[in-house]
Amino acid sequence: MNAEAPGRVVLLTASHRVAPGLLSWPAWQTLHAADRVLCAERDHPQLPYLREAGVSVVHLAPTAEELVDDCAGGRTVVVLVGGEGNRPLTDGLARLGGSGRVQMPDLELLPGSYDLPGARFLDLVQVMDRVRLECPWTSLKTHRGLAKYAIEEAYELVEAIEAGDREDLREELGDVLLQVVFHARIAEEDPDEPFAVDDVAATIVDKLIRRHPHVFGDETAETPEDVHAHWLRTKAVEKQRDSATDGVPLGQPALALAAKLGSRARQAGLDVPLPSGDLVGHRLLALAVRAEEEGVDPEAALRAAARAYRDAIRAAEGLGTPADNVEG
Repeated sequence: MNAEAPGRVVLLTASHRVAPGLLSWPAWQTLHAADRVLCAERDHPQLPYLREAGVSVVHLAPTAEELVDDCAGGRTVVVLVGGEGNRPLTDGLARLGGSGRVQMPDLELLPGSYDLPGARFLDLVQVMDRVRLECPWTSLKTHRGLAKYAIEEAYELVEAIEAGDREDLREELGDVLLQVVFHARIAEEDPDEPFAVDDVAATIVDKLIRRHPHVFGDETAETPEDVHAHWLRTKAVEKQRDSATDGVPLGQPALALAAKLGSRARQAGLDVPLPSGDLVGHRLLALAVRAEEEGVDPEAALRAAARAYRDAIRAAEGLGTPADNVEG
């Protein structure tokens, strides 16, 4: 080993979720000031931008010993590594430093770029693309074939919310998000009207901005009621519906459907008598509409009552609630 001044080693990382070339100012300063810049990967995404910036890069994968020698004499050597780092190299440097027999250079880990919020969504898009191309089951799925899973995942999400289980909530949100990305990936293959997940995101971003003029425009809203009024006015302009019932999905659960129809009629200022009769359906409709008028979600209320009834049945059987039961 060279006994001269030990120098400095900089391990420069850059997130693969950020466009290549978008490095921090400290990273560019370090690259330009370095005595040597090393990179083992000849196809590293940053290399074209380093060349354009006048930074000379040597294609080399040094061992820890070689790197320490390379820094002798007070030299600064930058090693360009992937976003996950270079475990063999860092382990080797740690072993040398721990041996006490080598005068080690200063070691620095310099993040050249950082993930922005939502960056892991890019990973999901990339993984979904590969799964769609390579998985025999996934590659054959269609919008219609997936529709039932969207419903199932939505119900599981609601269950996690009502149970108050944070771990389940995070998982179920991911499962719902997967359905969105999956459908968007399938839509890319449509020969007539293709669209991708970026188009889906752009559509909802535009809608959110339009429907929040008090946030992105000149309107004002001081109460939740003001916000709701803005939302309804903007939505009415966008949809241009002939009937207050347009856009209400008839395939949703019956209690939710009844409450939604009652809400639409009330918001439209329509005084429409409920169908009368002694049928159970008529009575349930009246209960659902009344619950909605009082600010109660009849679907959630009935689920809560059903869970209580389930617990009572299990108690009668001498069993605990599912959360207390070992077998779940």
